[in-house]
Amino acid sequence: MPQLLILTLNLLSWIPVFLCRVTTVEEFAVLEGRSLTVPCHYEPQYASYVKYWCSGRMRSFCSILAQTDATLVEDKVSILDDPVQLVFTVTMNDLKVEDSGWYMCGVEIEGIWHADDIAYTYIKVIHGMSIVNSQLTGEEGSSVTAECLYSERYREKKKKWCRSGDWSSCLQTDSEGNYEDTSVAISDDRTGKFTVTLKKLQMRDTGWYLCSTEQAREAVHVLVTPQPTTTPSVTSPFTSGQAVAHLAPPKPIIKQNVDSHRHILMSLTVCSIMLLVGSAIWARKMWNVHRPYPVQRHDKEARAPLSEQSVDVGDLQNVAGIFRNKDYHNVHIY
Repeated sequence: MPQLLILTLNLLSWIPVFLCRVTTVEEFAVLEGRSLTVPCHYEPQYASYVKYWCSGRMRSFCSILAQTDATLVEDKVSILDDPVQLVFTVTMNDLKVEDSGWYMCGVEIEGIWHADDIAYTYIKVIHGMSIVNSQLTGEEGSSVTAECLYSERYREKKKKWCRSGDWSSCLQTDSEGNYEDTSVAISDDRTGKFTVTLKKLQMRDTGWYLCSTEQAREAVHVLVTPQPTTTPSVTSPFTSGQAVAHLAPPKPIIKQNVDSHRHILMSLTVCSIMLLVGSAIWARKMWNVHRPYPVQRHDKEARAPLSEQSVDVGDLQNVAGIFRNKDYHNVHIY
């Protein structure tokens, strides 16, 4: 019985872990030298509890960096609790590569038989570059600005803006961190960000570009859209210039209508040709039916010599008769 009681009490200490959860983002990536804010969400039961932020993977060996009762706060870490929104936020400033690792959002649960409710996150501090917005769109004649972020180790390095695939097009900042001409302006604030402004955009400016410094670079795409066309207006002669009438733009020639008319014309042409051919065949057939057959002419020619000459009985032995079948236009010789 005592063993069962001890087991039950141990299980009760873990009930908050399953019923009252603290949650946060699982992983963050941030440039070296910059700041990061982590939100830690909790259940309503924990609104009045003490919250903390610590470094480590295990609660027993976690090094607390800040907590809401202000008993422990480091210079580069701040913590703020908002019980109305049920979230406390932790901000880490001036991050270094060695700050990479596991961190923990925690709610302190009082009592020896209760475990704190915690949530883990992994922070990765990297050196390099990143882009605030990698897709920029501007109207022809206007301007767009690219924001290029870089890590601390590139603070004093010269920054470049290049057309992707053409290294000869690169524009570089001077010793003061600036560059400017009639179409491009580059400004480096030396605090982790430099901006590139493309002025008086033209359609040919559409394409991919690179924010660059030493070996670090990030791509930016710029899309230039044409200016909207304006509808011309004329003054009505009937109102002495007091009223302006807007002319509707001419209707474009639709290729679909042209193709439709062409199709109808081709159909009519084919039908006409077929009608002419059919008429010719029918006329030829009718002419063959009603024309005089050559056999009739030969029949008359054959009868003429027989009637004009006297025929001897002996000669009739070798005479053949010609008979015509009325039902068929064939001649039979016997």
